[in-house]
Amino acid sequence: MRQKRLFAVQAQFLEPLDATCDNYLFGLQGFFTTDPKNLEYINNTKFEDFELGSRRLGCLPFLGDGIFCQDGPAWKHSRDILKRQFMRVQYNDLSTLEPFVESFVSSFAGAKSVVDIQPACFNFTLSTTTALLFGEPVDDLGVEKTKDFAYHFDYASEKTALRLRLSDLHFLHISRTFTKSCDAVRAYADYFVGKAMRARTELGEKEAFAKYPFIIDLYEQVGNAQKVRDQLINVLLAGRDTTACTMSWAIFMLVRHPEKLARLRAEIYEATDGKTNFTRGHLQRMPYLAAVIKETLRLYPQIPINNRNASRTTWLPRGGGADGLQPIMIRKGQGIGYSTYHMHRRKEYYGEDAEDFRPERWLTDELVNIGSAYVPFHSGPRICLGKDFAFTESSYAIARFVQAYPNLRLPAGTKVVPVGQEPQNLTIVVSSAEGCKVSLD
Repeated sequence: MRQKRLFAVQAQFLEPLDATCDNYLFGLQGFFTTDPKNLEYINNTKFEDFELGSRRLGCLPFLGDGIFCQDGPAWKHSRDILKRQFMRVQYNDLSTLEPFVESFVSSFAGAKSVVDIQPACFNFTLSTTTALLFGEPVDDLGVEKTKDFAYHFDYASEKTALRLRLSDLHFLHISRTFTKSCDAVRAYADYFVGKAMRARTELGEKEAFAKYPFIIDLYEQVGNAQKVRDQLINVLLAGRDTTACTMSWAIFMLVRHPEKLARLRAEIYEATDGKTNFTRGHLQRMPYLAAVIKETLRLYPQIPINNRNASRTTWLPRGGGADGLQPIMIRKGQGIGYSTYHMHRRKEYYGEDAEDFRPERWLTDELVNIGSAYVPFHSGPRICLGKDFAFTESSYAIARFVQAYPNLRLPAGTKVVPVGQEPQNLTIVVSSAEGCKVSLD
């Protein structure tokens, strides 16, 4: 959409329709749903009845043979291997994140004019995620190589998202530039895998593991450097852009709701007594911060749209009959798309103010039974393995940023539009097309 309000335009068409409807593309029938009961069946109850379909081939040039391109036994094997990695990571203290958070916060020190913090959010999560996966942040390669990596990663992600939207016609979008970016990302990942493999040979497995735990453990499980590389790129895609967007959208919302920003700032000060050396215990004493992030993920889920194909003839509990509330048959090979973005804004689940940014809704029993109507990290067997790490990472960075800049506010003269009407960029994730501009002095 020229005005970059695709989801807002879609909402106008979806509102008068049933929560589940059929659609046709080149004469082929498919389905679209925002019904949480159907999502529960697709992602959990009847998980084995659905597969990635065209998504695998659409992502293959960029993501290779990684977990996001796999189904069946291959996916289960990857899931088991990566789950071990994230179980180890989630017990790390915040000291592993501290230097990156401090670099993010201090990068705005002395700013006397309006600044856009969205690029810094992406740089921050690129550093933290590559440090986790590669054993050292990509920043260590120097400014120019870091910029080169980020450029190719962003370009490959953007074009992969386009291929996904083309579905079975993904082959219509393949270019030398896209291929070059995919090759460049793989080359950078190969560089770090190679360093870890040389360390394993020269220093022994124990010392190599201390420096490159993610890579060494993956290699021990799959025994193939190329497969390790592909998994690293998959996890990097999941960990970098999603968390960066969540951070940026949270601050975007807070400066537009100064009373909520003031409440959060007071909570941070009370929980830390003004200290900057946070622990997990400090974050656990910030329920309003957790509510802010949950509400941000409700309004801007970072995988806003998704789809599956039926691997066998199956059914969903709702979508059929004159009232749309009866079961509906899905034939083998038929596709079904679903929008978490629009489902998270449905008034029957979130009330008349479903379009509003109101973190307080998470501090009462109001949403205690929300179930599959809230799935910011997906659900079922494919639920995001890094969700706890992502929540901790974004919580820590947002808290320190708010704490460090007591004059954080919306720049004077900024036009404020209703939530969801702001220009958005949609790739695999959804980000603000205007960035996140704030005043700090």
